[in-house]
Amino acid sequence: MRRTGHVGIAVLVGIVLSGASGIRAGDAQDNDSRHFRKCSVATLQGDYGIQIQGTRPSGPGGPMESVVGVVIRTYDGKGAFEQTDNVHGSISGTVPDRPGFGTYVVNADCTGVAYLQLPTFSIEERLVIVDNGLELSSATMNPPPVMVTGVHHKIHHN
Repeated sequence: MRRTGHVGIAVLVGIVLSGASGIRAGDAQDNDSRHFRKCSVATLQGDYGIQIQGTRPSGPGGPMESVVGVVIRTYDGKGAFEQTDNVHGSISGTVPDRPGFGTYVVNADCTGVAYLQLPTFSIEERLVIVDNGLELSSATMNPPPVMVTGVHHKIHHN
């Protein structure tokens, strides 16, 4: 009799513990889904400071070079942006205060695409928006030889 009692208590404790942990997991999922915010083009609005780094061709037909730079980009919240960048290539040198403009698309899952037009070429960037639009990560997808990543921080926010 005593053995059966101990086994029964052990089974009961196991059921209670697994049920309690299941409740906690469900609660965490509910909290995560309640705080999930969908993104749109309006998520990106205002001025962002961007730091870029990577590699690119040093010129038409030229060798690859390392590149670093800083950019200020202003998103209008409607799918367009303007920017000014300062980029330094290890072979090509510095291009100061180069203007650019473009368009962007944002998906509900907070991914997006920016199409940047510079004076001599175009770039396609893939974006991931984090922290309700206070930060973005980007990677250049086109043209293929350009391998540049960026970290975007919102400059002014409430």
